[in-house]
Amino acid sequence: MSSRAKPYTIVPILVGSISNAKEALYGNLLAPYLLRKNVFFIISSDFCHWGSRFRHTPKSPPTPVHEHIEAVDRAGMRLIEALDTAGFADYLRSTKNTICGRHPIAVFLHAIATARDELSARGAAPPDPDFFLRFVHYEQSSRALSDRDSSVSYASAVCRAPPA
Repeated sequence: MSSRAKPYTIVPILVGSISNAKEALYGNLLAPYLLRKNVFFIISSDFCHWGSRFRHTPKSPPTPVHEHIEAVDRAGMRLIEALDTAGFADYLRSTKNTICGRHPIAVFLHAIATARDELSARGAAPPDPDFFLRFVHYEQSSRALSDRDSSVSYASAVCRAPPA
């Protein structure tokens, strides 16, 4: 760290398997921090875990397995980019995708929704200014070709909060 850097504190928040109601509750609690200039969030998650060792091999897809995995992952990523909390919850229920960080992601989406409501109440109604979330990288640990193969997907995103 350079001598000109300001001191900072890291506050880890671990989110386990919680209900949609708890995701909303914790999102509401974290929302005020999203609106602060000096707060930085990191939400970590991998995406699909494919293979019998993960107990996730849905019906054989019509395309090569690795392409199917990516298509399913990217459908979820589009909902996250759209900041669509309800859509993401529906997606998880319908696809059964094994996204380990689904609960932290949902908490973050709820926090953004609450922060947007707060901005709107202040008269700074979205979309200008608004939150901007985009995935910037996607990889798979291997190119699964059959139900016997294993693969874990990884996706990186950035989110910009509106100017304070």
